[in-house]
Amino acid sequence: MTDYKNKINYDDLRKRYPQAPEPWMGGEMSGKRDLPDPLRENLGTRRVPKLSNVRFPDADPIVAKFTEEYRTHGVDILFVNPPAPDGGIWIRSQHRVGRRSRENMIWGQVSLAQMAAVMYPDYTVAVIDAIAERMTWEDFEKKLQEYKPRFYVTQMTAPTLTNDNYGCFLAKSAGAITMAFGTHVTPLAVETMRPHPSLDLCLRGEPEVTLREVVDTISGRTEFKDDTLRLYKSCDPDWEPKKAEKLPNSDYYDLGHVKGLVWRRGGEIVRNPDRNFIPNLDDLPLPMHHLLPLDKYRTAVLDGSYQFIVTSRGCTAGCIYCIKHVSYQAGLRLRSPENIVAEIEMLVALGVKNIHMYADLFTANREQVVGLCNLLIERKIKIGFTANSRVDYVDQEMLELMAKAGCTVLSWGIESANEEILKKARKGTIPERARQSVTWAKKAGIRNLGYFIVGLPGETKETIQETIDFSKTLPLDLAIFHIAAPYPGTPFFFMVMENNWFKPGTRWEQVDMDQSTVLQYGNLNAEDLEREARRAMREWMFRPGPIITYLKSLRNIGALRSAINVGMQQVKWTLFPNAAH
Repeated sequence: MTDYKNKINYDDLRKRYPQAPEPWMGGEMSGKRDLPDPLRENLGTRRVPKLSNVRFPDADPIVAKFTEEYRTHGVDILFVNPPAPDGGIWIRSQHRVGRRSRENMIWGQVSLAQMAAVMYPDYTVAVIDAIAERMTWEDFEKKLQEYKPRFYVTQMTAPTLTNDNYGCFLAKSAGAITMAFGTHVTPLAVETMRPHPSLDLCLRGEPEVTLREVVDTISGRTEFKDDTLRLYKSCDPDWEPKKAEKLPNSDYYDLGHVKGLVWRRGGEIVRNPDRNFIPNLDDLPLPMHHLLPLDKYRTAVLDGSYQFIVTSRGCTAGCIYCIKHVSYQAGLRLRSPENIVAEIEMLVALGVKNIHMYADLFTANREQVVGLCNLLIERKIKIGFTANSRVDYVDQEMLELMAKAGCTVLSWGIESANEEILKKARKGTIPERARQSVTWAKKAGIRNLGYFIVGLPGETKETIQETIDFSKTLPLDLAIFHIAAPYPGTPFFFMVMENNWFKPGTRWEQVDMDQSTVLQYGNLNAEDLEREARRAMREWMFRPGPIITYLKSLRNIGALRSAINVGMQQVKWTLFPNAAH
């Protein structure tokens, strides 16, 4: 403590006040009355009081009442595709990995619309697709305050993990119970929640029924309509409704009975048993597409708006790098052609011009594909559609029927031209089959997008060049070269862990198949793989044929602008990699 007495100039005081007593001469300051008159005016001359016991003010009771009124919820459940970490176009999906969209393609959030339909009309619902709306975090926060949701349900991916959890932080501060789903939190729910305390719950695997039970049990709902009850019982014949009770001295609910859920029990993170899949996808209500910004879903190679339709879940193939091992796995569940067409007719009525048949593998079942195409032709539904396929799940007759029914673009997973690499990746096909299938599609009038992977196990600079050379011989309208990414839970991920192929210091945000890699092989380090992927894209792209073909595919001025944007992104990535991030 400062010794104030030693700082007083006593000689100066004696000269100025010769008749005054001298209380400062030894001992404590006696008080204001003993001081000369001019000093009495200074309140700082009062006696220093003794230190008392601490009693800090408690404003919590008053503020709590105000906060409770402020946090009146505007909507029961808000489904969110949060803003991008860099303002760009990012892909997030219920059963896909997260990545930047080099194709400038904004993915329709059908998974959010599907989950909303499962909850409605028993609960009020809303959707924010911040990627399609090109929202900043400031814009998003304003919308969040407008909706004031009771439950906040968000997409979450590896390369956007910290960014996505910021949305949970904002929602939690606004009084919401926060939930995440997707291919990152399914295998890594506990390790996602541990460093992110604003994330309350994770929905592992197929999220619809788990979400429904979380909200029902917290809301105390025990009576259900037949379609909801059928969904519950189809996944678990022994299921019974149960009301959730709050844990003692806690804001958390006891959710130990909800299968497929990871939740917080005080300071403990609990992972419940898994929930089985919905066996019959026709039991799901049609997605609430009208909640989405359908006019914002566009891509350079299609004329007009488009939206996704999920035609099946699961894939019977065994590729080691595929995220289907985490999401819908090897069992194949198909929607009926009639059910799919009902959703298409809904979208046509909403003004949608194109459909993307969104599945782990659209052509997984020939009977379903043929039945759907015949139904579209019979009903004279004039809509274009795109889809994905393996090269060994098509035949010439089926491709011709698809084209007749409206198929305009097919995305092919070709991956590599080296048979040994394809074997190690358990691709189950050969390069020449790719050439045959892509050629059949081209003859049928379908445009071809070829997807290749640089950096699968066994890769060398020579095998990469083999793939580049092969890609140039195929009738492709666009080729995309991704870098192999060991997404958590895939067989490739465990292979990378066992062989110590992770680059030192790897963070989840770096597990990105688009512009960077976390892989480091003995013969190819991360920088080599990134450089080779850029070289592959550069060699394929900067030729007269691809440029002319791409420009011919553009349908309007908007598509031209988008194409220029895509082209600039590719040029930045291939020639100026540091500027592309």
